[in-house]
Order: sequence, then structure tokens, then C-alpha cells
Amino acid sequence: MSALLGAMGGAGLFLLWWSLWNTPPSAPKPPRRDHVRELLLHAGIEKVSTAGFVVSTLLLGIVAFLIFFIFSGAAPIAVCFALFAAWMPVVAVRWRANRRQKLLQQLWPDVVDHLRSAIRAGLSLPEALSQLGEKGPEELRYFFADFASDYRASGQFDGALNRLRDRLADPVADRIFAALKLTREVGGSQLGNLLATLSEFLRDSARMRSELEARQSWTVNAARLAIAAPWMVLLLLATRPEAIAAYNSAAGWLVLAGGLLVSVICYRVMLRIGTLPADERVLG
Repeated sequence: MSALLGAMGGAGLFLLWWSLWNTPPSAPKPPRRDHVRELLLHAGIEKVSTAGFVVSTLLLGIVAFLIFFIFSGAAPIAVCFALFAAWMPVVAVRWRANRRQKLLQQLWPDVVDHLRSAIRAGLSLPEALSQLGEKGPEELRYFFADFASDYRASGQFDGALNRLRDRLADPVADRIFAALKLTREVGGSQLGNLLATLSEFLRDSARMRSELEARQSWTVNAARLAIAAPWMVLLLLATRPEAIAAYNSAAGWLVLAGGLLVSVICYRVMLRIGTLPADERVLG
């Protein structure tokens, strides 16, 4: 009992001593980035949640596994093609995101020109952005019309502009909106010249990027075909009973696992080498 009382007394004295020191506040941890959600926003898919997208890919993989297993009877082959099927939605969303980014690269110079004309005509920044819902590029009118409704409902320009920026999820839009917000906050008479310079720069950048993508597209497509060819051959071999029996063995599992690993590594290396660097959302 004396030992217990001594321990409790020592613990109490330690806590009293510890309370005399100020603990510096820890820095807040940055929020975790939802890469799947960012990919969906880049593709213009706003109504699909991250959980829904993940569940759909898993269900597609399970359905593909059942189909290939029923028709071939080889579990290793079914597993490989189930993984490919589960990865197809990701490939489709990335393709749509790249296509949308290319389209936006062609549209942003026109948006900047519309803004410059509206501001030179004497309209305010909210009015200039709102009129893009009627006179801007057709593909972007929906977003700017929603911005106009949001601004009329809240009366807060910065909040409505931030929500529009998050929905567009485009690095060029981030820079344009940052320039507009800065001009609105500090004022200045050089906004027209700034927008003219920005429009010219965006057109030159889009033209140069299009030329580079056209020159390297055949190389990337050839590499993709080279990766897909062995699996097409495997799909044809799955129609023969002796091939199915061979792949159902332990050696067959190892061969397919090695081939799958090599395909993934080669595909990632091909994307690393053949893909042009993309603009990052440093302001989003």
C-alpha cells in the first residue's frame, strides 16, 4: 500500500510540473487529397462520388471474372482479365479528362477575349463573368450560368468564384480567376492589357502543345498496342482446352503473374516517357 501511495504521489507531482509548461500548438495537418475525386472533376463528372466510382470498378471486375471463368474454366486467366476490366473505368475517365483538358485549352483564350471586351465596355467583373453564361463558349456556358445564379443568391464574389474554380478543376482557370480576384481587391487599370497578354500566351501554348501531341501520338499508340498484343493472344489461347489446362497449373499462375507485372511496369514506363507534362493546380 505504501508503494502504491508513493507512486500515485509521484505521478501527481509530475502532472503538476508538466502543467507549468506551455505546449506549443501543433500545426494542423493538411487535408488528404482525394485523387479519385480530382480525377472525376477533371473529367467533368460531378455527380459520381468517389465511393460510387470505386464500387463500380469492383463490380465490373467481379462480373468480368465470372464471365471469363464460366467460359474458360481457368481461374488465372479470369483473374487477369478481371483486373483489366476493373481498370477500364479508370482508363476511360482519364481519357475523358485529357480530352476535356484539350478542349478547355482551346476555349480559354476565347473566354479571356470575352472578359476583356466586357470589361472595356464598362461592365464589372461579376457582370463580365455572368454574361459568359449567355455569350461565352457553348461548352462552358453551363458553369458560368451557375456562377451567375450563385452570385445573385449569395452576393459574395469570392465565394462564388471559388466554387466555380473547384467545379472547373483546371489550372488555366485557376490562374485566370486568381488574376481577376487580385485585380478586384487591389484595383488597377491594366486589366485589359493583362487579359490581352494572357490570351496571346494561352493560344501560343495550346498550339505548341497540339503540335507536340500530334508528333508523339503514333509512338504512344504503338506502345499500347505492343502491350495489349500478348493478352489478345492469351484470349485466343483460352479457347483451347490444352492451353486452359496449362494455365490452371502453378506454373501457369507464375507465368501470368510475371506477364502481368511486366505489362504494368512497361505501361507505366511508357506513360512516363511518352506523356507531356501536365499543368498542376497550384492555386486550386
